[in-house]
Amino acid sequence: MDRLTPGLIAYRTLTGVFSPVANLVLRERAARGKEDRARLAERMGIADVPRPDGTLIWIHGASVGETLAALPLLSALLTPGRSALVTSGTVTSAKLMAQRLPKAAIHQFVPIDSPRAARAFLDHWRPDVGLFVDSDLWPNILMSAAARDIPLALVNARMSARSAKGWGRAPKTARALLSAFDGILAIDKDVAERFSGLGGRAVQVTGSLKADAPPLPADAEKLAALEAAIGTRPILLASSTHPGEDETLLPAHDVLRRDHPDLLTMIVPRHPDRGGEIEGLCGTRTVKRRTTGVLPGADTAIYIADTMGELGLFYRLAKIAFMGGSLIAHGGQNPLEPARLGCAVMAGPHTENFTGAYDAIFDAQGRGRVVTSGDIAGLAHDVFTQPDVANTMIDGAAMGAATLGGALGKTRDFVEQLLVKHAHA
Repeated sequence: MDRLTPGLIAYRTLTGVFSPVANLVLRERAARGKEDRARLAERMGIADVPRPDGTLIWIHGASVGETLAALPLLSALLTPGRSALVTSGTVTSAKLMAQRLPKAAIHQFVPIDSPRAARAFLDHWRPDVGLFVDSDLWPNILMSAAARDIPLALVNARMSARSAKGWGRAPKTARALLSAFDGILAIDKDVAERFSGLGGRAVQVTGSLKADAPPLPADAEKLAALEAAIGTRPILLASSTHPGEDETLLPAHDVLRRDHPDLLTMIVPRHPDRGGEIEGLCGTRTVKRRTTGVLPGADTAIYIADTMGELGLFYRLAKIAFMGGSLIAHGGQNPLEPARLGCAVMAGPHTENFTGAYDAIFDAQGRGRVVTSGDIAGLAHDVFTQPDVANTMIDGAAMGAATLGGALGKTRDFVEQLLVKHAHA
């Protein structure tokens, strides 16, 4: 790692000074459901499980999306004699990892970014390699790992133009922090150029790990129950919506109901705790929420799927899905998930989180960009009423997604090189 800059030294000092109050902050967050009260020690770098023998591969992702993207890579790397440590920072990701991780992998909450917590974490786990997914960068953890000569890679690396501009205001600090990585594997050319411009080394374009992920799973019994309850009704699916988007989607529902009185609109909020908020926005529309355990009835207009880990169900039911986070300046959610499951894609103007994926899918579909309630209703109406449009878009989405594979193999090969280099160091 390059020499520490005054900015990084100041950050290290301040986080060290304030670390004694971290327990109070963590307890307050636990009271609000933002932390797992039984596992707060992990946030201080203290583990209650031993380090496995042999090679330990450490993979860190901020939340659900990043950790799920890393699972195929994890499976590819877990050869005999190796174990994995997966860290993340959210309660929802921890619950999902408890369901999805293989036996040779352990989940821990990532420690708070203080020198003391980072030191305790690394003292215990002593990883042979560290892989950071996307762009969740914690200076103290990175500096401490680099100081121990742990090989590090930023995989599935993403950085928006806005973030790059922000880091550009502190170029020396950005260069020093990025120099901790032995390689930066970017999802596309634009991202690679941003990291290179900030001083990242060994930057290469490998594509997105999410393009190589298997289709989202679905519980067969739950799927059959939903299919029986919905029957042949047309479905407008709004996936992973954010605050400020439901207000555009609900009027689209109203427009569609004029020609499709049996329409069922399914809204899956990005954050399930928004279920009550969305129900309030629905006004006099007939609403049911999945967290109550009920299925949509014949008179249900809006079905709010305020649960976690069930998108695989809903993509299998709908012909077209609106992708949330795209009508607001969030950057859009992953369009590859519906595309792999026979579901066409539409999204708003803000899709910079997955530029390459949206471009490939929309090019193959021939359409998909929407801005207004009228746009959403018009595109959905065409899919509902014109089989040729529906088939072209569904097949196009699948073909567009299929062109983006290959990142898994390239990333695995790079990590294997790091492990060999570390073993001979």
